[in-house]
Amino acid sequence: MDRMIVRLGEAFRAVGRRGTTPARDGFLRGPNDSAVLEWMPHHRPGESITIKTVAYTPTNPATYQLPTIIGTMARYDDATGRLLAICDGILPTAIRTGAASAVASGLLARRDSSVLGLVGTGAQAVTQAHALSRVFPLKRILVHDIEPAHAASFADRVEFLGLDVEIAPVAEIEAAADIICTATSVGVGDGPVLLGEHLRPHVHINAIGADLIGKFEIPLAVLKSAFVTVDHRAQALREGEAQQLTESDLGPDLLTLCAEPEVATVQQDRVTVFDSTGFALEDHVAFDVLLELAEEAGLGDRVQLEHMPLDALNPYAFH
Repeated sequence: MDRMIVRLGEAFRAVGRRGTTPARDGFLRGPNDSAVLEWMPHHRPGESITIKTVAYTPTNPATYQLPTIIGTMARYDDATGRLLAICDGILPTAIRTGAASAVASGLLARRDSSVLGLVGTGAQAVTQAHALSRVFPLKRILVHDIEPAHAASFADRVEFLGLDVEIAPVAEIEAAADIICTATSVGVGDGPVLLGEHLRPHVHINAIGADLIGKFEIPLAVLKSAFVTVDHRAQALREGEAQQLTESDLGPDLLTLCAEPEVATVQQDRVTVFDSTGFALEDHVAFDVLLELAEEAGLGDRVQLEHMPLDALNPYAFH
């Protein structure tokens, strides 16, 4: 996690080396179009291309005992187009999403923030808590989930952090938390999940869950009064919290804030929001980190997936 936070921050600051990251695209699927399958590409010219295919299926945990978010990532050589590596997308997505919140919070939240509030206690909440504990002197975590069993099990899932975890209503979380993360599977049209009535005047909010048109977690009044930054502007305006806003309502994006941190730090005494839709530059960096760790640990299998004929002009020239 520490390496992921550092590397994401470096990538966000390196404005000239970001490469090209178009907004993700995909298909609605599942009952009542409640699920989605998307592809998320990032191109680093002269080096490599990463494409993640990710499925969001909110019924997975209860119905199939599978994670809500499932995906795979592929890395290609830019010069030849050859497939270089494939890997799971579940773990890196969770880790890089937590790391991105840590980067944003490190800029916009008070440095002495000690109380974290989590609305939604699924898999993403674990890495949110982990990442933020690496950046802030957290003393306790307040959690809320509409599924009581999820909230009840959260303390065990983050026992490794050594922090006090308490179940609390949303109003209590708003009144006590210095940083709040919303990471829910709220349905389209069913938001928001925050009340927005008891927030501390300096609270920083990481809004994680909005990933479909019509799905949002933060009340419009809060967004309108807050300093709002996004990770990917076009994507956030289409399907993030920012779909409730116009582009003129948004502050500089997170990449700009990383390059110009003084723009962010002056906002720390007001309500701030990071609209985290998750974009493919983060996946590219996460894949870099995983490949480095695999190399250092001697992990991973080397396999030949592509057919490379003896004669490049003859597909039937088998080895």
